[in-house]
Amino acid sequence: MDRINKTFVKEFILLGLSGYPELEIIFFALLLALYLLILIGNHVLIIASIFDSRLHALIYFFLRNLSFLDVCYTSSSVPSTLVSLISKKRNISFSGCVVKMCLGFAMGSTECFFLGMMAFDRYVAICNSLRYPVIMSKVVYVLMASVSWLSGRINSIVQTSLAMRLPFCGNNIIRHFLCEILAVLKLAYADISLNIVTLAVSNIAFLVLPLLAIFFSYMFSLYTILRMNSATGRHKAFSTCSAHLTVVIMFYGTIFFMYAKPKSQDFLGQDNLQARDGLVSIFYGVVTPMLNPIIYSLRNKDVKAAVKYLLSQKSVNQ
Repeated sequence: MDRINKTFVKEFILLGLSGYPELEIIFFALLLALYLLILIGNHVLIIASIFDSRLHALIYFFLRNLSFLDVCYTSSSVPSTLVSLISKKRNISFSGCVVKMCLGFAMGSTECFFLGMMAFDRYVAICNSLRYPVIMSKVVYVLMASVSWLSGRINSIVQTSLAMRLPFCGNNIIRHFLCEILAVLKLAYADISLNIVTLAVSNIAFLVLPLLAIFFSYMFSLYTILRMNSATGRHKAFSTCSAHLTVVIMFYGTIFFMYAKPKSQDFLGQDNLQARDGLVSIFYGVVTPMLNPIIYSLRNKDVKAAVKYLLSQKSVNQ
């Protein structure tokens, strides 16, 4: 091992869009606007679900958790990205990178579980509507939410701990906007086979299994809906599922696009791939949390009514 490789990395450099300086100001303005919309939209939804009695049903308990998760998820990465874009300061300390990686991984894992739990809730509501209050009691809801939050944190701690035990020497340039775990692992000066295996197990547990739960929940729900005699009942059932299904498609679609893209796309060039992955990471990490409150509000009359009432009360008080 030569001398440079004996010097352990104390900080990383996040390249971001450094190869496209003309796009950075546009990127900054877009990211700032989306982040403000996330904060406003999700906080309005959380406040409305707390203070409006129409949203005290247990289903909205998950919606509050999802909105809070989206705020935490974006707040763990977007502010620092905005600062680096406007100040051109791209370095981040080793410990800072560890913290951001841990938070991002925890929030992403938790959201996967939440989407699976919400699909199961819709399945019970449609296929076992008479037993719904018994099956989905308040205790069950709290337990499901607790499992989602706790499992996400455990998964994050395990993956981050394994990654940070590796030696990082010499090269400290991360070709990403964030301390994304795969981008960081590429810089390790050691065999990362164990990390790849544990990531594969994590992907099965937090991506594949929730996705299978969502798929089968909606297959059974669709079968039950199509057997309903009432057109009004079918429309109501479809309406309750469509919002969640839209969020699932956006969330999982961008994840699989980011992490399942073929190697043959390397002919695009490193800079082009860097810019494209940056745009996809915006959609995955910012656009989806921004659209969540809009989608749920548009597809749910109780949420729409509660939000309108909350906004009208604020305007009256002013």
